[in-house]
Amino acid sequence: MIAVLNRLVGLIEDRLADEIDIAGLASSLGTTEYHLRRMFSSLAGMPLSEYIRRRRMAVAAADVLGDGELLSIAVRYGYGSTEAFGRAFRGVHGVSPGEVRRHGGPLRTQPQLRFRLTVEGSTPMDTRIIERPAFRLVGHSARVPLIHRGANPHIQAHIASLPAAEHIRLKAMSDSEPAGLLQVSADVEPDYTEGSELTYLHGVAVGETTPVPEDLTTIEVPAGTWAVFRTSGPYPASLQSTWATTATDWFPSNPWRLRPGPSIVAVLDRAADFSTATCELWLPVERA
Repeated sequence: MIAVLNRLVGLIEDRLADEIDIAGLASSLGTTEYHLRRMFSSLAGMPLSEYIRRRRMAVAAADVLGDGELLSIAVRYGYGSTEAFGRAFRGVHGVSPGEVRRHGGPLRTQPQLRFRLTVEGSTPMDTRIIERPAFRLVGHSARVPLIHRGANPHIQAHIASLPAAEHIRLKAMSDSEPAGLLQVSADVEPDYTEGSELTYLHGVAVGETTPVPEDLTTIEVPAGTWAVFRTSGPYPASLQSTWATTATDWFPSNPWRLRPGPSIVAVLDRAADFSTATCELWLPVERA
């Protein structure tokens, strides 16, 4: 995967002045757009779309410092007007093209990325690969912003709004793996941008034929392969660390890639105050 990402960066560099077809590039590199965007975001610390924007504006700055007309420069980089180009330029550099032309700066350069694999592997990951028939995820859902680190207060508020009896009712419905009450993230954008909205579902897994009450949200999950990672320790820090390590260590070292679908966290055991927990992280995968 590291080699694929470096080849992607090179291909993007050759196309900065053109419309970039990420799906087409992913196909030519032997992977999927979904997996490519998720791995890029996890390893680069920024969405792929943001990296392209920053690189475009970094390269465009050299043209702005020249004598060419700003409209011609805007069109060259895919913008229909100097106003649209100016907004994008200011978003990266903090100043307008006109100010840069008059004063020579300031400019914020986005270097061309290079991905390297740091071989550590001192802590083995407790992982299993399983095939699952189609099942359903049912429960109470809410649209919440994505937060990469720390507890998500929007999710906490959603869970706290459910009466204790509802947790008991949901848990009694569970009749399929993953077992017990689940934390489900669905409809996550491929770039995994912090602050973007996702569907969070607090619920359980049930079989395809299990009756579902009308007051519950249902997410249909097709048959497929899952990578299941077990983690124990401070919550949610240990779980979030494991999630990050799947991108930095596990996927680059194994012949699997992410496929579209919900990610699921099953809490197997926890302290009374939820300060520590043992969890399973279920990620939908396919052979690379």
